[in-house]
Amino acid sequence: MKRWIFIPLLVIVLPLTLFGTYLGYKVVTTASDMQEDLARGEKSEKRDEAVDISKDHFSVLFLGVDTDDPNENSRADALILATFNREDSSIKLLSIPRDSLVDIPGRQNRDKINHAHAFGGVDLTIDTVENMLDIPVDFYTKMNFHGFVDIIDALGGVEVDVPFDFETHGTEGSANMVYFEEGRQHLDGEEALGYVRMRKQDPRGDLGRGERQQEVMEAVIRRAGSISSVARYDDVLDEIGNNMSTNLSLGNILSLHPYAQSLDSIETVNLSGNDLTQNGVYYYQVSEDSLQEARERLKVHLDMIEEPHTYSAQEANGYE
Repeated sequence: MKRWIFIPLLVIVLPLTLFGTYLGYKVVTTASDMQEDLARGEKSEKRDEAVDISKDHFSVLFLGVDTDDPNENSRADALILATFNREDSSIKLLSIPRDSLVDIPGRQNRDKINHAHAFGGVDLTIDTVENMLDIPVDFYTKMNFHGFVDIIDALGGVEVDVPFDFETHGTEGSANMVYFEEGRQHLDGEEALGYVRMRKQDPRGDLGRGERQQEVMEAVIRRAGSISSVARYDDVLDEIGNNMSTNLSLGNILSLHPYAQSLDSIETVNLSGNDLTQNGVYYYQVSEDSLQEARERLKVHLDMIEEPHTYSAQEANGYE
């Protein structure tokens, strides 16, 4: 899963450097169309002042939502928090299970974290993630699944290695089934969405789904980097503008350039836990130890705390 979140940024910045004036103008227009600020303003309450991407460490929450209606606060079915360390241009990535049982600010009972977006949009989702991880969420990027479909179609589809035979729905609520046979297969947008969303038929559950998501997004990055047609980039930019929102400005996006070399060496941070059923509803119960470890690692990466010292056996026993 670790690279898919950078696709919108890569697809926006790449044509600016490759194709000059026309697409440069289109990039500026697209960035303006998709910019949507948060109600809280430009900084997290966990910050003394707003961050400057060109010189500060920062975080970005990436959301995938299951609707294409910008006025509908649907569930956020993909939640990925990335932290960026400016000093060494490194990236850490935390995928938050969508069914994680958490406290949602302003709600009486604990609930699934993906419901925060349904209750209060991006603002409440960010508040919930900040409350869960105890770190500032400086920026966000939100894309709907229909945008995912349209962008892959605009790129001409992707190639994947299907691990086993299965069938599933593509777009949520669609009556159309998509079929997969083990082996190399070319996927259009609808097929790719079904491929990355299927979980119940995978013997490895979310682990298998995560690996399929990563495979598709890597294929999209390769495809985006190999396209030589200005017209196709034009189409991709149209789809991004129609299906993505963010509080990142064009200047912020261009300031991400130093991190491009880190895309192949992203470090992932994992949350472990247990399945939990309450009143017939399934939740994922993140373990406190796992959550605390994730908090510390992200805080160290953002330079909010110093890295905890690991003691050797001799030090633990009082020896230098």
